[in-house]
Amino acid sequence: MAKNKAITLLSLGHACVDVYQGAVAALVPYFVSERAYTYAAASGIVLAASLLSSVAQPLFGWMTDRRAAPWLLPVSTVVAGLGIALSGLGGSYALTLLFVGIGGVGVAAYHPESARVARIASKGSHRAMGWFSLGGNLGFAFAPVLVAVVVGFGGLRLTPLLVFPALAGSLLTLPVLRGLERVTAAPATTTTPPAPDDTVSFVKLTLAVVCRSIVFVGLSTFIAFYVRERTGQGPAAGTAALVVLYLGGAVGTVLGGHLAERWDRVTVVRGSYLLTVAAVAGVVLTPGPALYAFVALTSAGLYIPFSLQVTLAQDYLPSRVGTASGVTLGLTVSVGGLFSPVIGRLADATSLQTALLPLIAMPFLSWLLFLTLPEPAAPSTPRRAAEDERPGSVVVTTEAPTTPASDVRRPWRPRRRSR
Repeated sequence: MAKNKAITLLSLGHACVDVYQGAVAALVPYFVSERAYTYAAASGIVLAASLLSSVAQPLFGWMTDRRAAPWLLPVSTVVAGLGIALSGLGGSYALTLLFVGIGGVGVAAYHPESARVARIASKGSHRAMGWFSLGGNLGFAFAPVLVAVVVGFGGLRLTPLLVFPALAGSLLTLPVLRGLERVTAAPATTTTPPAPDDTVSFVKLTLAVVCRSIVFVGLSTFIAFYVRERTGQGPAAGTAALVVLYLGGAVGTVLGGHLAERWDRVTVVRGSYLLTVAAVAGVVLTPGPALYAFVALTSAGLYIPFSLQVTLAQDYLPSRVGTASGVTLGLTVSVGGLFSPVIGRLADATSLQTALLPLIAMPFLSWLLFLTLPEPAAPSTPRRAAEDERPGSVVVTTEAPTTPASDVRRPWRPRRRSR
């Protein structure tokens, strides 16, 4: 399958999965209005999805480092959709947490394997990885609109209709999987061993991603409430702010890939985090409609590093690409949810503006961490060994990828006894 077609399908599938990450925050106001949840209880719903996703994603990454599992793409998409679709049924808080948690596990299972396949399909192109990440950002951006149309029209009882993007996304992955299976054995060639892992840099990168995640998930959870307070407008104003937050991320992701083609990734990420410090301060401190402009700047500043951090992590851990993808993609969108209840409790005790003030410091900490990070050397361009081009291997085209040979894992097969 051609590179552009594979990346396009993967990007669309990514959008269908990340709809369910954005849907959790978009559903929170409806849980508050229909079930009278407090800020702390509402943020607990975000925590349920984030906790399971942040823990499970590195585990799925470790698993796919050992055995290729492309079947996870359609299966995990359906699981994510079913969890969120069932979250609005029944009035039990515990049942709601359970279904949202199942949706989080589905999201967790999808990202490490999809990022690894996208890395191979992109042939190491930052722009192509940016387009893959763009799909997830668009899914985030579309989530509030989808929830507003479905749940805003008929209440939480209509959440089962939210399963349809998952069904579409799972179908979109099937041509990619068929393309993988059509690859046949090629003449044996020598592969280049991967570069040594830079664990220290990877840990620093992970901490920077955690700080970024706290800002993004915190704003995703409470920006709808906050904008309504600051502007004096109704629910539509809050939904509009959430859409701006997610659409700005889509612009930032594509921009990050283009900037990284001109400057190195570390330099681009440093600059984006400095921009984000000022932008988050504007969100928290600026009243009136100007708030929307700072929301857009914050979103762009947070998402310029998005795909760049994933490829940096993969280059810092070239022998464990799935684990690197699982940690960075998982933490990028989930671990911030662990801090949402803290923000919610502080908002209940003081005010929402006071609770959001600490978010200004988070991108500054990310910037400080990136000051200590090196730009990894460009990976070599080895050809794949014949044993990695058997049917079922994770290969997208018959051309040589620009990713290390360690990125291509053989799927599980029963061993044959030698006679």
